[in-house]
Amino acid sequence: MLNPLRALTLGGLLLFSSLGHAAPAAPDALHIGYQKGSVSMVLAKSHQLLEQRYPQTHISWIEFPAGPQMLEALNVGSIDIGSTGDIPPIFAQAAGADLVYIGAEPPKPKAEVILVAQGSPIHNVAELKGKKVAFQKGSSSHNLLLRALQLAGLKFSDIQPVLPCPRRCARRLPAGQCRRMGHLGSVLLRRAAAGRRPGTH
Repeated sequence: MLNPLRALTLGGLLLFSSLGHAAPAAPDALHIGYQKGSVSMVLAKSHQLLEQRYPQTHISWIEFPAGPQMLEALNVGSIDIGSTGDIPPIFAQAAGADLVYIGAEPPKPKAEVILVAQGSPIHNVAELKGKKVAFQKGSSSHNLLLRALQLAGLKFSDIQPVLPCPRRCARRLPAGQCRRMGHLGSVLLRRAAAGRRPGTH
């Protein structure tokens, strides 16, 4: 997904790169937004795939905590291209953002989870009624929460929304400052690796 001003040049560049044909002239600089949960972008960055393919282009990688922040930066021209989940672009375009899709990858439904802290008395979504629930507004976790509430026979108004950024929420969950969190698995995995493993349901 990218700023429409660079759609033609970059879209052709990436397409021809993947097909092995002669690419259009590469831009002098390219600012790429990514999240640690985007495996393809993390691999491209760590192995310097674009730097090797386009050595004359100065490539900058800018990390974002979640898709909505990345798309806001994309919309105002702070970055040229970014990779995010399926829901943030819908919210962004509904708000008037001018974005162009240049690629897609298969969905990963098991990469998204709903969490509670260890020892929580909450064991199913129906028990969230009246409770604080933290999520990133306009993200796939927002969509996950809405769908889970609907399946449990609850309305959004039945919960108390808490809207921190993903990393702040991950810190607050074990402390009991929010009852439940819908978020991407990458934050969970990084916290588990650091020995701070909240329970999952």
